[in-house]
Amino acid sequence: MLVGRDRGRVEAAAGELAGAGAPPRLEIADLASMEQVRALAGRLGTLGRIDVLVNNAGLMAGQRRVTADGFDEVFAVNHLAPFLLTSLLLSELTAAPPARVITVTSDAHTAARLDLDDLQLKHGWESWRAYANSKLANILFTRELARRLKGTGVTAKLRTTQVWCGPGSGARLVLPMRAGVMLARPSLLSTATRRQHHRVPGHVPEVAGATGGYYVKRQRREPSQAARDDATARRLWQLSEELTGFTPARPAGT
Repeated sequence: MLVGRDRGRVEAAAGELAGAGAPPRLEIADLASMEQVRALAGRLGTLGRIDVLVNNAGLMAGQRRVTADGFDEVFAVNHLAPFLLTSLLLSELTAAPPARVITVTSDAHTAARLDLDDLQLKHGWESWRAYANSKLANILFTRELARRLKGTGVTAKLRTTQVWCGPGSGARLVLPMRAGVMLARPSLLSTATRRQHHRVPGHVPEVAGATGGYYVKRQRREPSQAARDDATARRLWQLSEELTGFTPARPAGT
């Protein structure tokens, strides 16, 4: 299954996967809208189980834009959307161990200056900083997700891309997005990713059971020191719940 906001691009991506088996189901959703993310999760929830969830939407903007929810658009698409979608689909993921959640981040996270009191960058917004902060948020989200999923059989990992544009480069783009989210059976996903020359962590035997890892070209690496801060990861999770209005399910009787 492929999810994206632009039907033409999603259909083009589906065409590239045609040789991997049955044509993927397509879903259209604008991940800048938390309402659409919730509606998407509702539709995906009808699947009953999800083996692999790949969060790979990526946005870099030339100017600060505010979504209908009042969020900085880059932070909304790159962090809040995958946070909310993954959180809403946890029951489907935990129903299919060893399911995997794979979030695409970037080495740009090393340039982040994340201020938990100003996640929306209402003060001092810069294109590169907004993007770098969102990529650091991806790593912190995955770190905390892995901790919360311990013992469930579901793993959370990061796949890293290298970004060619940086401060002073003059490049201020919307990053190419073939699909914002991918869901698949392992056989379909591994075939698709081999075709794109970036096998997803978790399909390599030596890392199949690992969780919380940060992978560059299928090799586990250490992210920045800021990305390894467990206290910040927990606080960012709490703030993300508050911003998106996500309320975790409580066990019966509590």
